[in-house]
Amino acid sequence: MIRNRQGSGYIVMSIFTMGVDVGSTASKCVIIKDGKEIVATAVVPVGTGTSGPARVMKQALEHLGFTSIEQLDGAIATGYGRNSLQEVPAQMSELSCHAKGAYFLFPRVRTIIDIGGQDSKALKLSDNGMLENFVMNDKCAAGTGRFLDVIAKVLEINLEDLEKLDEQSTKELTISSTCTVFAESEVISQLASGAKIPDIVKGIHTAIASRVGSLAKRVGIQDDVIMTGGVALNKGMVRALEKNIGFKIHTSEYCQLNGAIGAALFAHQKCMQAGK
Repeated sequence: MIRNRQGSGYIVMSIFTMGVDVGSTASKCVIIKDGKEIVATAVVPVGTGTSGPARVMKQALEHLGFTSIEQLDGAIATGYGRNSLQEVPAQMSELSCHAKGAYFLFPRVRTIIDIGGQDSKALKLSDNGMLENFVMNDKCAAGTGRFLDVIAKVLEINLEDLEKLDEQSTKELTISSTCTVFAESEVISQLASGAKIPDIVKGIHTAIASRVGSLAKRVGIQDDVIMTGGVALNKGMVRALEKNIGFKIHTSEYCQLNGAIGAALFAHQKCMQAGK
C-alpha cells in the first residue's frame, strides 16, 4: 500500500496478503508480507464444513496483531472448500495455487507430487513456474492421507509414528491391494499371521508410492521433484516414493502450507495489478 505524505513524497507501506487452503481434513492459512516473506502460518486439523477455516484464519491474524481480514490488503481462498468462505473475497484453483507456492519455495521445481487428505495429484511445471500438465486421483482414497489415517487406526498407532516405525522395518512385506477397504482387511490378516507393525507400515508406504508414483510417471517426471501436502512430513513415505520414481524428492517445512502460500502470492499479485 502506497500513501502520499504531506504532498512532498511517498511513504511505502508493507502489503499483507492472506492465503487460505481449506482441505477435506485440514485448514491451512498463510500471511505473506510484500509478496516475499512468510510472516504468519497456522494449521488446524479439521477442514471444510467445520470450524477449522474460521479458526485457522483467526490464529494467523492474531499472530500479527490483526483482528479482521479487512485489515489485510487482500486474501484468496483455495482448496476443496474454498467456496464456503464468504469472508474471503476471491477464490482460485488449488492446482494454480500449488504450482505458485512450490515455485516460490523451490524456483527450480518442474514436478510436484501432492498427497492430500482425499486426493493425490502430480503437476508438471515449465521452467518459469507455469502449470503445463497435471494428473489427479480424486475417485478413490487409495494413495491419499485418508488411506494412511485408516491404516493407522487399524494398527492403533498415531500418524506421527509412521516415519519412525518405517525406519524399524527389517522385512519386505507386500500389501497387494491399494483399495482402502481391501487393504484394511489385508492388514488385519497380516497382523493375525504375526507380521510386525513396522514391516506393515513400510509395506503400506510402498503400496501408496506405487499408486502415486504412477501418476507422476504419467505426467512426466523432471528434476527438481517437490512433494507437498501433509503426508510429505512423513519421511518414510518420501523415501518409498523416491525409490519408486527414481528421483530425489525435495520437501519443505512449509509443505502442508504450499497451497495457502500460492493463494497468498496470487492475492499479492492481484493487489499489484489493482495499484494498491
